[in-house]
Amino acid sequence: MSLRIAVLMGGTSAERDVSLASGIRITEALRKQGHEVVAVDTVSGVLSAADEQKLLAGGVVKTAPPDTKALIRMNTAMQGTLKALPQADVLFLALHGGQGEDGTLQALLDLTGVPYTGSGHMASALAMDKDLSKHLFRAAGVPTPDWLMAPATVEEVRTALGFPVIVKPSKQGSTVGLSIVKKPEELQPAIDEAFVHDDEVMIEQFIAGRELTVGILGDVALPVGEIIAKHEIYDYECKYTPGMAVEEFPARLTDEETRTVQTQAKRAFDALKLRGYARIDFRMATDGKFFCLEANTLPGMTQTSLIPQAAAAAGISFPELCDRIVQLALEERQQRGGK
Repeated sequence: MSLRIAVLMGGTSAERDVSLASGIRITEALRKQGHEVVAVDTVSGVLSAADEQKLLAGGVVKTAPPDTKALIRMNTAMQGTLKALPQADVLFLALHGGQGEDGTLQALLDLTGVPYTGSGHMASALAMDKDLSKHLFRAAGVPTPDWLMAPATVEEVRTALGFPVIVKPSKQGSTVGLSIVKKPEELQPAIDEAFVHDDEVMIEQFIAGRELTVGILGDVALPVGEIIAKHEIYDYECKYTPGMAVEEFPARLTDEETRTVQTQAKRAFDALKLRGYARIDFRMATDGKFFCLEANTLPGMTQTSLIPQAAAAAGISFPELCDRIVQLALEERQQRGGK
């Protein structure tokens, strides 16, 4: 069945460029599935054919996120655009970070009655807040690294976590503002940098080992992926620059290890009351234990993103993946008694 779909992308978070790259790919994929699709930058409005071609030509995602001051200037424009969204049977949310992923937009869309992809407003807010989500992981029996919230002294960090630690904004994605701190004197500068991007900062125990990710589609865990980055951590540049990381799907794990991390991913997904699809990230320590880092409710859908690679490993093409995400949104609305 052909649907009229509006793909919302862009936004004013530090992940704006990633969102534009995701959104234009989703737009093209859904058109290949026979849908009528309108691409909407939530800052500037409906994209023209020329705008779309410019995005498709590539080069949207730079090696660093957009300037924070420039993003702040875009906020007023976005507020006007959201008041005039095009008519659609379903909204595909290709926004990453900020108000597009933290439940703010989802709460507004709930008032419209129009189905939208991904999780609802409460689940989105919980997943975006890394502090709250880690409490829920532990309550559900999903191991997660120990952590403190800033401010914290060097001695508090040394006693509770030890060095090295990861310092990151509590409500950001794409490793924006994230640092690995190996020496006590590096701690405060890293905290200061993270506070540029958020009003809450997490200091987290660093788990040496392998970087793994598990996509959830509906109620199914997709093949586990392993990321081998050229940098010490899987940072913004490695995520969005071709050739800066090797991603293996499926990961080289035993059957038992695969089942264990997939089970933990599904448990984390359920603990946050997520729906539709999401990506759950893990570290596998040298002793074989898995630690859940965070859940991404609107994961990237760029050419180098992980959910599309996981789906491909399961035999699901990118257009089919996008279509399934749309169908999950419609099914969820029907289950809640919507039209």
